[in-house]
Amino acid sequence: MKRILVLHGVNLNMFGRRDPRHYGTITLDEINKRLLLLAEELGVSLEIFQTNSEAEMVGKIHQAMDENIDGIIINPGAWTHYSYAIRDALEMLDIPVVEVHMSNIHAREPFRHHSVIAPVAKGQISGFGVNSYLLGLRALVALLEAPE
Repeated sequence: MKRILVLHGVNLNMFGRRDPRHYGTITLDEINKRLLLLAEELGVSLEIFQTNSEAEMVGKIHQAMDENIDGIIINPGAWTHYSYAIRDALEMLDIPVVEVHMSNIHAREPFRHHSVIAPVAKGQISGFGVNSYLLGLRALVALLEAPE
């Protein structure tokens, strides 16, 4: 069974309470439940991790290298725009990474338009609320099942 790591970044534990205009009212727990249901349907195993500490996020990415993780879905939150530490940790991996965002980062404030993560990800999905995560999971599973 393929093992996928879902990484939620800084402030994402506040979904449901944070700026409903951009993020809706769904909570992180509800997002995780939807992801777990879809993972079961797709026949993959998920590990889910959220942190507000950049060092913990980098450590979790490093740990993925030793734990036979097959792919990563990451919503780095604000780290998207400036965390070269997270970008460099992801670049060390030889597994696919899919970047996701609840809001459309390209339709928001100019500083949010740039992602330092995108160049090391297979793709980016943004602007579809919880469906960004679900589409990201589907895309990652399709990548993992594609013949090499």
